[in-house]
Amino acid sequence: MVDTAAAELGTADDPPALGKAARNIAFALIIGGMLLAALDSTIMATALPTIVGDLGGGDHMTWVVTAYLLTETIATVLAGKFGDLFGRKTIFILSIIVFVVASALAGAAQNMGWLIAMRAVQGIGGGGLTVTATAMIADIIPLRDRGKYQGALGAVFGVTTVLGPLLGGVFTDHLSWRWVFYINVPIAAIILVLSFRLLPATKAADRPVIDYLGIAFVSAGSGALILATSWGGTQFAWGSPTIIGLFVAAVVLLAVFVAVELRASDPVLPMRLFRGSVFSISSTLSFIVGFALLGAMTFLPTYLQYCQGVSATVSGVRTFPMVIGLLIASISAGNVVSTTGKYKQFPIAGAVVMGVGLFLLSRLDAHSSTLVTSVAMFVLGVGIGLAMQVLTIIVQNTADYRDLGVATSGVTFFRTMGSSFGSSVFGAIYANQLASHLGQAIASSGADPKLVTTPDGVKRLPPAQHATIVGAYSDTLQTVFSYAIPVAGVALLVALFLKQVPLRGLTQSGAADVGHGFGIPDQRSSQEQLEGQIVRLLRTEFPAAAPRLLREAGSGMDAVQMWIVRQVAIYQHQAEDRVADPVLIAGRKRMPVGVIQPAIDDGVQAGLIDEVEGGLMLSDDGWTAFRTVVRAIAGWVRQQIERENGAPLTDAELEQLRRIARRLALHEEEQVSDPVAAVRSLAAETP
Repeated sequence: MVDTAAAELGTADDPPALGKAARNIAFALIIGGMLLAALDSTIMATALPTIVGDLGGGDHMTWVVTAYLLTETIATVLAGKFGDLFGRKTIFILSIIVFVVASALAGAAQNMGWLIAMRAVQGIGGGGLTVTATAMIADIIPLRDRGKYQGALGAVFGVTTVLGPLLGGVFTDHLSWRWVFYINVPIAAIILVLSFRLLPATKAADRPVIDYLGIAFVSAGSGALILATSWGGTQFAWGSPTIIGLFVAAVVLLAVFVAVELRASDPVLPMRLFRGSVFSISSTLSFIVGFALLGAMTFLPTYLQYCQGVSATVSGVRTFPMVIGLLIASISAGNVVSTTGKYKQFPIAGAVVMGVGLFLLSRLDAHSSTLVTSVAMFVLGVGIGLAMQVLTIIVQNTADYRDLGVATSGVTFFRTMGSSFGSSVFGAIYANQLASHLGQAIASSGADPKLVTTPDGVKRLPPAQHATIVGAYSDTLQTVFSYAIPVAGVALLVALFLKQVPLRGLTQSGAADVGHGFGIPDQRSSQEQLEGQIVRLLRTEFPAAAPRLLREAGSGMDAVQMWIVRQVAIYQHQAEDRVADPVLIAGRKRMPVGVIQPAIDDGVQAGLIDEVEGGLMLSDDGWTAFRTVVRAIAGWVRQQIERENGAPLTDAELEQLRRIARRLALHEEEQVSDPVAAVRSLAAETP
C-alpha cells in the first residue's frame, strides 16, 4: 500500500536538494552572469564618443550597440533550446567563455570594424547568459520560492540601466574606454571557475525541436533591414542599387521566414500569435518603445559631452533623470494595473508623454541649463516607463498557456529589434547631418579637423571655434530628436487600437514587478508558467481557505494531524527504506523532537501513523486521508485558476496541475524559524 500510494503521488522531480548557503551561492553566480550581459547593452553609451574619436568610423558608431543587440536576440532563442539539449550549466559556462574572450578582444580593438565584430560575438555570449540564467532558476530553486528569485533577476535589468552609463563614463575618464571591456575579464573568470564547481548539472527530459530555418531567415531579414537603414544616406544613396537590393532582400527573407514558421513544428515565433490583435499591437508598441529608448540613450551622452562639455562620467550621472522617470513610471503603472486590472490608458499616456519628452530634447542646445536638460530627459523616461511596463503583461494575459513563454520572448524580440533599428536609424540621421553641419563649421571657423571628432578635442578649441563646432553638434542632435517625434505619434495611434480585456490572476499579480517591463526573455514551458500561478495562489489565497478545505475534505484530520501526516509522507517518499525518522523530521525543522512528539502520538492514536522499528510509517488510513486532502486542495486550485482565467483547463493543463500538486505535496519546505507555529498552522506548512 505504501509503494502504491507513493507512486500515485508521483516522483519528487524538483531541483536537486541544495542547502541554503549553496543555493544562495549558485544564485549569486547566476545573477553575476546576467549582470555582465545586461551591463554590456547599456555601458557603451557614455564611452562611444571617445571610442569614435580614438578609432574613427563615426558613421558606424551605432553599430557598436546594434551588433550586440542583434546577436543577443538570436542567441536567446538558441540558448534556450541548447540548454534543454545539452544542459543549462554547460550552455551557461560556454556563454561565459564566449563572452569573456570577446570582451578581451574588443578591448584590444584597433579599428571600428574589429570592435563591431567583437561586439557581435559578445552578444552571442550575452544572450546565452541572459536566457540560461532565467531558466537555471528552475534547476536550483524549489517551486514555491521561485517567484522572489525571478523578481530579483528582473531587477538586474533596472539596475544596469542606471549603472551602465555611469560605469562607462568612469572607466573612460579615469582609465580608458578599453576598460569598459577589460573589466569583464576578471569578473567572468571568477564566475566561470565557481560555476564549474558549484552549479548543479541538469538536463531537460524532453529533446526540444530547434527551428534552425526560422532563426536563420529572421536573422538575415532583420540584418538586411538594419543595414539598409544604417547605410542609406550615409554610405550609399537611398536610391542606390545596394540600398534597394537590401530592402528587397529583407522583404523576401522575412516573407520566407513567415512561410517557414507556418510549417515549423516548434516555431521560434508562432504565427498564430498574430491572429489576436492584442499581440500584434503590443509587439508594435514594444518595437516603438525600444526604438525611442535605445535611440535616445545612445545620443544623450553625445549631446552632454559635446554640447555641454561635461566628462563621460558626468554625462552618465546626468542621464539619471531619464532612468529615474522610467523606473517611477514603470513601478507606478505596474501597481495600478496590479490593483485595478486596467492597462489601456498607460500606453496611450506613455506615447503622449514620450512625444513631449522628444520635443523637449529637440529644443536643447549648448546654452540649455542643467534643470531644463534634466526635465526633458525625465519626461521622456516617464513616457517610456508608462508604455513599457504593461506590454509584457498584456501579451501574457491574452496568450494561451502553451504560448506564454514564446509570447513574452516575442515582445522582447520586437523591443530589441526596435532598439536595433532606433540605433541604426538615428545613427544614419546623425552621421548624415553631422557631415554637413560639421563640414560647414570647420570651413567657416578654420578649426583643426583632428580636434573636432572627440569631446576633449572640442574643449581645447579657441572660444570662437569652440562655439561654432558645438553649434554644429547641437544642430545635428536637435535634428535627430526632431525626427524621433513622429515615432511617438505612431505609438499613440497604435495604442488607441489596444483592447482592454480582464487580466489573468497570474499576470495581474506580476504587474508591479518592474522586471516585467524590461522583458527578460522567457523560455519557460507552459508547465512552468502554470507552476507560477499555482505557487502564487498557495502563498496569497490558500492560508485563508486552508481550514475550510481541511474540514470539507472529509479526511477526519485536524491541522496538527495533517501536518505530521505530511511530514511522514515526505520522508517515506524520499527514504529508500520507506521509514520516516522523527529525529530527522525535527532536525529538518530546527526543533527538538519533543516539540513534535505530541503530534506523533496524536497521529498514532488516530490510526494514521504506525510506529515501526526505526521510525514511523503512514498506515493505510493515513495514506487515504493524505490523498483525500491533497485532492481537495488540487480541486480548489483548479477552481481558482479557472475562475481567474475565465476558461476551463484543458486536459493537458489538468495533467500538469496534477503533477505540480503531487510535487508540492511531497516536497520538503524550507526550514522554519517558529517550530510551534509550524506544528499548529496548516496554512504555513500545507500546500
